[in-house]
Amino acid sequence: MLVFSPSLKPVVQINSLCVCLQQIQEDLNKQLLDNLVSFLSRSHSDFQEKTTKWTCRMKFREIPTAALILGVNVTDHDLTFRGLSDVLQDSITPYVALLEAKDCPGIKNLMQKLMGQLMNCDIEVDSLEDEDCVQVSQNRIRCSMPSLVSWYENVTKKTDSETPSKKRNSSSRHWQSPPVVVIFKDMESFTTKVLQDFIVISSQHIHELPLVLIFGIATSPMIIHRLLPHSVSSLLCIELFQSLSCKEHLSTIVDKLLLTSQFPFKLGEKVLQVLINIFLYHDFSVQNFIKGFQLCIVEHFYSQPLSVLCCHLVDLKKRVYSLSHDQCENIRRLPSFRRYVEKQESGKQIALLTNDNFLKEETEKLLEDLHVYHENYVSILRCLHVFTSSLPKYPLGKQIRELHCACLENQVWETEEYESSLQLARMLNKTDLVSMLQQCVEILMSSSGKEFDKTVEKLKEFLTQFQNLEASQERDVSVSSQKELQKKTDLYHLQKTLLELKESRRSKKLTKFEMLRFEVVDYIDTLVRKYLVPADTRTLHEIVYFNAATVLRGHLNAAPRTALHTALNNPHWYLKNQALKCDGGGISNKAPDICIVYKLHLECGRLINLVDWLEVCDDANSTFTCFQVCSWFLSFTDVSSARFIRAVSELELLGFIKPSKQKTDHVARLTWGGC
Repeated sequence: MLVFSPSLKPVVQINSLCVCLQQIQEDLNKQLLDNLVSFLSRSHSDFQEKTTKWTCRMKFREIPTAALILGVNVTDHDLTFRGLSDVLQDSITPYVALLEAKDCPGIKNLMQKLMGQLMNCDIEVDSLEDEDCVQVSQNRIRCSMPSLVSWYENVTKKTDSETPSKKRNSSSRHWQSPPVVVIFKDMESFTTKVLQDFIVISSQHIHELPLVLIFGIATSPMIIHRLLPHSVSSLLCIELFQSLSCKEHLSTIVDKLLLTSQFPFKLGEKVLQVLINIFLYHDFSVQNFIKGFQLCIVEHFYSQPLSVLCCHLVDLKKRVYSLSHDQCENIRRLPSFRRYVEKQESGKQIALLTNDNFLKEETEKLLEDLHVYHENYVSILRCLHVFTSSLPKYPLGKQIRELHCACLENQVWETEEYESSLQLARMLNKTDLVSMLQQCVEILMSSSGKEFDKTVEKLKEFLTQFQNLEASQERDVSVSSQKELQKKTDLYHLQKTLLELKESRRSKKLTKFEMLRFEVVDYIDTLVRKYLVPADTRTLHEIVYFNAATVLRGHLNAAPRTALHTALNNPHWYLKNQALKCDGGGISNKAPDICIVYKLHLECGRLINLVDWLEVCDDANSTFTCFQVCSWFLSFTDVSSARFIRAVSELELLGFIKPSKQKTDHVARLTWGGC
C-alpha cells in the first residue's frame, strides 16, 4: 500500500488551503457583515437614545428586522451565520441566539431555545408542569417574554453598576443596553403559527427589550409576506440585505485558488468539470466544492508516488535529488516523460533512461519549466478573458472558470467558439478595445515573470497608435469640414459623390482604425497559441495535476440504490463475513433480519401480504429460493414477529415499500417493479 511522503503530507497543503479559503470568504462576506453591523448599530442607538425613530417604533410596536437573502446554497449558510454571530458578539452585543426550525416546533420550544442560548444555560425539563422552564444556576426561570425582559434588565443593571465612574465613549456606549439579536437561520422552514406568535408577543415588549430579528432566507423576501399576514408583518421594520451569489462566490474561489501559483497542486479538466457540474446541477454549495477539492489533494498524494515533487520551487531541488532509484523509474514510466524521451537524440535518450543523476537534473529543469508555464498560462488566460467576457452571447463563457476549462480540454484556438470570439473581437469599438488593452497591460505588468516585457511594450505601442489615430482623425475631420463648405451643391457634384461612395463600397478599403484593430486581435491570437497550450501536453504534468475523474466521481456522485441493493442482497461483502455467503441466489439464515426480509420482498409482486410474508411456505408453483429462511422465522413466536416488524419498518424507512390503501395488511413495493 502506498504511504504519504514524510516530507510533504497532504494535510500541509490542506491546512494552507483552509487558511487561504478562510481569508477569501472573510473578504467576500465583509461588505455584507459591515452592512448588518451598521444596521444593528442604528437600531441599537435608536433604543439607547430614545430618539424619535425609536419612539415611533414603540408607538407602532415595530421590531427592527434584517431580511438576509443568502441563496439556495443552504449548506453554506452555517458558515455565514457563524461569522455573523462572531462579529456581533465582538462589536455589538453578547446576546445573540441562533434558532433553527427543527428545534422550534412550537412557541414553547422556541422560547426555551432562545432563553437557553441567551442565558448560556442548558435546557432541563424535569416534569410536565415545568416543561416551559429553564434551569439557570439554582433558579428555575419560566420561559416567557416577561421573564426574558426581567432577566435582561437585571443583567444590564449589573453591567452598569460594575463601572459607574467610567465615562463611556461612542464605541463602548453600545454595551450600556446592547440589543438582543435573534437569528432565524432557516426562516422558510419555521411553522407559520410559531413565527406569528413570537412576533406578536415580542412586539408587545419592544419598549422594554431592544430586540432585533434577522431572517435567513434562501428563496425570496416575498416569503415573509407569504408566511405572515399583514397584521403581523406590519409589526416588523424590515430592511433587505443581499449576500454575494453562490456563482460569483465560486468564480472568486476558482480565481484565487486554482488560477494562482500559491498552490502547486492543480486540477485536470475532467476533474474540475466534475466538481463544477456537482455545484451547478446538485447543491450550489461552495463548501462542498472546497471539500471536493480537498478530497482531490488527498487522493492525489495517496495514489501518485511522485507527489513528493508537487511542491514550491524553493523545495524542488532538495526533493528531486533525494529521489530513490525506484522513484526515478516511476518518472521514466510517466506517459508524458516517455513522449519527451522519444523526441530527444539517441545519446540523451540513453542517459535519461539509464543515468539517475542525469534524469534528476532534467527533471528539475522540466518541473521549473512547468512552473513557468503555469505563471504564463494564468496571465494570458486573464488577458483572453478580458477580451471574451464582454462579447455578445459569450462564446467562450462569461466566467473565467469556463474559459479555463475550455483551454484545459483542448487547443482552444481550434474550436468554433474561439473563431466566433475572434470575429466578434474584430468588431469592437475603439473605447472598449483601448480599455481592454489597458487591462491586459496591468495584468501582464503584475505577473512575476519577465517574459512579458516585450509583450507589454507591444501593447503600449498599440495604445499609443490609437491615441495618434484619434488625433489625426480630429485633424482630418476639421480639414474635411472646410472642404465641405467649399463644395458646390449642384447636380454634378452630388452625382460624383454618389459614385465615389459606390466605388469605396466595392473596393472595401479598411480604415486605419480597422487595420489597427485587426492587428491587435491577431497579436492576442498569437499569444493564445503560444501560452494557452493544454496542460496535458506538458512533460511531467502528472506530478502536479490530478486527472482521476472516475475516482472522484465515484466518491462524490453516490449511487445509493446500487449500494443498498448490494449491501442487503450480499451482506457478506460489507460485513466481511464469509459465513453469510450463500450460493444459488439464496441467503444465509445467519444474515441480519433486514437482509432476509429484503431478499423475500424481491420475490414478491407489487403488493405484499404481511401475513404471507411472515409465514411464507414452499409452494409448488413458486420460485422462492429462501425456504430455509421461512423455517427460521417460524421457529420464533413473539420475538419473531417483533424482529419481522422492525425489519419491515426499516425497509419502509429506506424507501423500498410503503403502506397500501388498496388492501388491508398489505404493503406496496416502490422499486424494481414486479417479479
